[in-house]
Amino acid sequence: MARYAYAPLSVEDNARRGGPRSSRYHQQAAEDEESDRIVNERMPMCVGFCVLLAIVFVLSRTSGPGASAPLPADPNDAVTGSTGSTGTGIRSNPVSNLPPVVTAQNSAIASTSASATSCPPPPLPCPACTTSTSTSNSNSCEGLVDPSTIDMGTLRAAALKATPPHIIECSAATANSSQDACHLPSSTRYAALGQKGATLWMTGCSGAGKTTIATVLEDTLIKKYGKHVYRLDGDNLRTGLNRDLTFSEADRAESVRRTGEIATLFADSGVITLVGLISPYRGDRDEVRKRHEEQGIPFYEIFLDVPVEELKKRDPKGQYARVESGELKHFTCIDDPYEEPLKPEITLKTHELKIEESADMLFKMLERDGILEGAPKLSPPGLPNPDGDEIVDLHVPDHLKIERKQEAETLPKVLITDIDLNWLQVIGEGWASPLKGFMREGTLLETIHFNSILVDPFNVTGNANKHERQTNFNDFSEHQPPQRVSMSVPITLSCTSFTKEAIEKSPRNKRDVALVTQMGETVAILRDAEVYNNRKEEIVTRMFGAIDMEHPYIHHIYSGGDYLIGGEIELLDRIKYNDGLDKWRKTANELMAEFQEKGADTVYAFQTRNPTHAGHAYLMRSAGEDLKKQGYQNPVLWLSPLGGWTKSDDVPLDVRVKQHEEVLEAGTTHPGGLDPATTVMAIWPSPMVYAGPTEVQFHAKSRRSAGASYFVVGRDPAGMKGSSMAVAHKDDDLYDGDHGRYVLQNSPGIGGMKMLSFVKVMYDTKDNVMKIPDDARPDDFISISGTKMRLLARNGAVPCSATDIPTDLVEANCIPRGFMVPEGWQGVVDYYKNVNDAERWIPWSRPVVEAPACHRTVPNGKFGSTSFYLKHKEIESFWHDIPIRPTGEKAEIINFVVEIPMYMTAKMEVQKELAGNVITQDTNKDGSPRYYTYGTPFFNYGLIPQTWEDPTLISPQGNGGDNDPLDVMEIGSGPLKMGSINPCKILGSLELIDEGETDHKIICIVLTDPDASRINSMADLDIVKPGTTDKLVDWLKRYKTSDGKPENSLAQDTPTTVNEALAIIEETHGRWRDLCGHGTSSSSYIKGAEKFWLTSPG
Repeated sequence: MARYAYAPLSVEDNARRGGPRSSRYHQQAAEDEESDRIVNERMPMCVGFCVLLAIVFVLSRTSGPGASAPLPADPNDAVTGSTGSTGTGIRSNPVSNLPPVVTAQNSAIASTSASATSCPPPPLPCPACTTSTSTSNSNSCEGLVDPSTIDMGTLRAAALKATPPHIIECSAATANSSQDACHLPSSTRYAALGQKGATLWMTGCSGAGKTTIATVLEDTLIKKYGKHVYRLDGDNLRTGLNRDLTFSEADRAESVRRTGEIATLFADSGVITLVGLISPYRGDRDEVRKRHEEQGIPFYEIFLDVPVEELKKRDPKGQYARVESGELKHFTCIDDPYEEPLKPEITLKTHELKIEESADMLFKMLERDGILEGAPKLSPPGLPNPDGDEIVDLHVPDHLKIERKQEAETLPKVLITDIDLNWLQVIGEGWASPLKGFMREGTLLETIHFNSILVDPFNVTGNANKHERQTNFNDFSEHQPPQRVSMSVPITLSCTSFTKEAIEKSPRNKRDVALVTQMGETVAILRDAEVYNNRKEEIVTRMFGAIDMEHPYIHHIYSGGDYLIGGEIELLDRIKYNDGLDKWRKTANELMAEFQEKGADTVYAFQTRNPTHAGHAYLMRSAGEDLKKQGYQNPVLWLSPLGGWTKSDDVPLDVRVKQHEEVLEAGTTHPGGLDPATTVMAIWPSPMVYAGPTEVQFHAKSRRSAGASYFVVGRDPAGMKGSSMAVAHKDDDLYDGDHGRYVLQNSPGIGGMKMLSFVKVMYDTKDNVMKIPDDARPDDFISISGTKMRLLARNGAVPCSATDIPTDLVEANCIPRGFMVPEGWQGVVDYYKNVNDAERWIPWSRPVVEAPACHRTVPNGKFGSTSFYLKHKEIESFWHDIPIRPTGEKAEIINFVVEIPMYMTAKMEVQKELAGNVITQDTNKDGSPRYYTYGTPFFNYGLIPQTWEDPTLISPQGNGGDNDPLDVMEIGSGPLKMGSINPCKILGSLELIDEGETDHKIICIVLTDPDASRINSMADLDIVKPGTTDKLVDWLKRYKTSDGKPENSLAQDTPTTVNEALAIIEETHGRWRDLCGHGTSSSSYIKGAEKFWLTSPG
């Protein structure tokens, strides 16, 4: 419960009671049991005396023979100098047992009582008293004091000076206290209310517009934004709180003081308080400001600066006319002073502004400073807080990187694709705030069913970190989290049963995993993994409204594993793609800082998936001008090319970015250029999912998390062509072109994000610019659609004549000079003329990495593409010229040539038909690079040189050899370099039956491994590394199932012995000798071997 205590007794009174005489003992004495008894005894007397004083004061202000003049009903009707009669007549008091006046005796009693109770009244003066009947008592003031002769201002000032500032003290609530405490912490209160308290003190002469503007602002804040607002002005204050005050200088000061105290309390409670008082004296206003600052409450002094002549013209109540006629005297700003603010937060010249413009300036000030949000202001002034009111940056701090990377080496490995890497970047850099990891099941359900999630960042309802806990369908909170945040696109990580089992077999109290890319790079740790079913139909239908395997992202979802992994992530390092475009990749926080550096008071984002032409530039410039008309001083454009995965026929990322560079380089010298002083270009890292109205909500929300308040949205955002499976709308687009913008405007959780819509623009052949068509001269405008632009680029269209632009651009094969920045157009032409040269372009953000190759090899081409191959510097052929075992070693030691390092999923293999039998990227049937998708390989993979599995050698199961060198799976501690040659100890083998072929897998461990001395057989392997054999068996049987293929089988699930494995090696070595002409047989009878490269010295 809250604890209350009366203020401690005075030193003198405490001394009389025998208590400690030092002030440091006041609190202890006040809490003493005897002290409480005495205080409780005396409090009623103190309260009664205070009531007595109040009654006397009210009676002294009422009408009567000896009372002062009544207060005027209108503040501006006040006329100074009227003090009433000086007679002694007092209106009789209806309370018979209270004296009508303060007598000397009563004063003495009051003085004694006050001294005894530490509740003294201020000393009363003894003015000269006059009566109509006697003068003999005038010097002794026998009994009566004339209230009209009392200076209430002086009396009030003395009382305030003598009164402690805090009569009753209350222990403030701690951070986790509830309503049991007397006060909630401001942060908790504001978070629950969804706004902060603040006072807007509007000062200025009568008629300047204080009440009018405050009324409009109040109306806007309450009706449109649902904020708690209250307006205090002379009218509603003088009907109650300030009804006892005149218009003297002292009473005006008291009016300001009282109003300031009320405003402080209102604002402290979370109310946006609008005060409209003339408050002419600067010192009084400064005292109110000081009071707010002491309490940590925002205070804005708003000066309505209007010339007196303008006020006289307005004169809504006729007061200025009365002043002119002499009826009113001492009227503020005319013949009474008004002291202008020296440094007001805002000055409104209302004679130059519309009422709505003035109110909007105040609204933008509140918005800029975060007053309209309950959360603390986390972003620069003018920019919105990230969604969920959390700045998300999940990079491991520099001082912990080594520790975290060492930890990651010990954790189970989870494979992520390049698309998953895009999503990992989205999460880790704060683009999906407040999401801190791949979605858990509960978060996914909220996303696909509501396009939003509920969050409680300040634990108002006890639901803080709800989305960072394991989903529990039997545990529901009594109260929903208070804040709904936009989250329309599932951000999930799929896995196969192989990865699921690896996680489930890890310690229950430590279910953390390492995330590893296709190229074997460990990039993140995922904490407290939650594995659940990947309900693909539910996700796809809720997300897209259709199931169509021809849709590229739907196909991606269905190609994923049968399970999803949720959990919070830690990025071990910044994600870089090393593709020459990283300088344009900035985190959400870095963008915020850049916008602040440019002095942005608002940011509007324009997403691009195509080259930017003059029509786009026109729309972007126009949007900036419109924002300036709304009152923004420096709106900054965020040119935001989409950088993640896109479908194959979209314009490549590097083509778009380089074209945008030319747009910025041209600046304002070309109608297709943009001003770099007010533009920031930064790649948005998210993949494209082509989910139309569902996806565009995420596009907007994500830009908000980096500081944008406005999002430019066109027709059919994130749309797709119709499906061949469609029934009702066979020839239509998948989504109606108008639906995206409509849904975005009305989507849940979008908050204060505002939309700027495209308008149709065409090329003006007279002015040589793109603009909105002029209905008065329609023949001067031609349309250049995206389809037409692509056709012209493929045809290598050249600039048209500046004075003679044909209506049929395709037939003339020219492009208007003002359509696109010339250098940018050349880049677009270059792309479309060479569109089939796939390896020349960067379609989307995919990591460019160096091959993890041995230093004795020479990589050629682009690693990860079909152009890559690896040669040895000293040996001509990896297959033929390396001996089967190191010289002088025992039979169980063989040479192992590494094709695929541990953790890497790019399928590399020695090419039997290419000169030198180089190592290259294996391909799928469609010619694309092949990758393992079942999981992260926990072994190094390669071959034993000088071996060959002969297709004519039929196994007992009736299967011939696979026509390749003998495969090796090395189960050591870490990755080995591609192309390296490693002495390896044989442990056994497994016989895989792969599509009707025998494919032996020799199991070994390199001699340099720390465990090599302890592992000499498969039995030893399972003792030192429990479960390894089972994992090998599972991998060999199921590694193709993630590609939609059936399971493989093994001749037997039990591995062979070392000697049995050696026999297989010797048999395949003999077959290789025959193949190369070194044995007793000729290779001419081998079908399929005719194309093998066999001409090496080996």
